[in-house]
Amino acid sequence: MGTEKAMEMLGVAWERSYQVQMRRLSKLLGFSLENDIPEALLNMPVGDQRRLLEGISANWLANDGVWFQAVEFSSGMVDAKRCNDTCWAHFSPFEAWSIKRFASIPENAGLEGLKTALEYRIYALINRYSIMDEGPNAFTFQMNDCRVQSARKRKGLEDYPCKSGGTVEYNYFAKAMDPCIRVECIGCPPDKHPDEWFCCWRFFIPEAEKGKA
Repeated sequence: MGTEKAMEMLGVAWERSYQVQMRRLSKLLGFSLENDIPEALLNMPVGDQRRLLEGISANWLANDGVWFQAVEFSSGMVDAKRCNDTCWAHFSPFEAWSIKRFASIPENAGLEGLKTALEYRIYALINRYSIMDEGPNAFTFQMNDCRVQSARKRKGLEDYPCKSGGTVEYNYFAKAMDPCIRVECIGCPPDKHPDEWFCCWRFFIPEAEKGKA
């Protein structure tokens, strides 16, 4: 079937599955829906909605850690990192596909599309980052506050060496947004880094690639 067709089928199945499940749950638990969304969520103050999203994102990250440690304690750090990197190769394209659908980002949207997509990533709700343009064909992305690395720093631990996972994560995410985009790692643990960021990545479109997609 291939990834592209699988994502297309997922989109069709998800919409129908969501309707079926939400309508059944609303009847069982006695809550009202508006356009298949719980009214309680729609009427929730914006600040509470934001905190809910942050909590869901934190749970996602915690679950990632639980799975990592399950493999690490069973098979060791090497296998845990290998599994982690492999999972990012699948999750990053899925996250990019989901964001494109939600935010109506067109295919092959270039660096501007990528910058928009980065705002909608799960990490964007729990980490702090900054983007610096280098002109129309490149920008750098700095992770200024990373929930995982900051927690380790507070405990007096060394940085978690996430460069291999980040390389997979950002390359696959960028490629899913636009195959012309290339990624360069400026620095990521175990690399030494300045206090103002934990990792830094450069996204660019080579002159030879412009207009190909």
